[in-house]
Amino acid sequence: MIQMQTELDVADNSGARRVMCVKVLGGSKRRYASVGDIIKVSIKDAVPRGKVKKGDVCHAVVVRTKKGVRRQDSSVIRFDTNAAILLTPQLLPLGTRVFGPVPREMRTERFMKIISLASEVL
Repeated sequence: MIQMQTELDVADNSGARRVMCVKVLGGSKRRYASVGDIIKVSIKDAVPRGKVKKGDVCHAVVVRTKKGVRRQDSSVIRFDTNAAILLTPQLLPLGTRVFGPVPREMRTERFMKIISLASEVL
């Protein structure tokens, strides 16, 4: 469950290390984001020669949450950290690699590129 002011790790090689959620997209009264939801983030920490720098604002998709995701078979998959992947304005991944596991709930038509870049799909 991601809301405004939540800090997340970045799970790609775009150059950012930590980001902070500025807005949850998808409705005027929407407060929380889960796995697969798009949020607007501000870069809080970045590597020196990355694609993004500290202070940039861009879109991101949530790929891991501590809260967990309930599946159809009533099992819950949860992770140790909250993580996101940075996106371009066309909602394509900004980086070329994805670090760590990605849940199967990301297998929608919009995020198949992220699934193909991920090393492990749970």
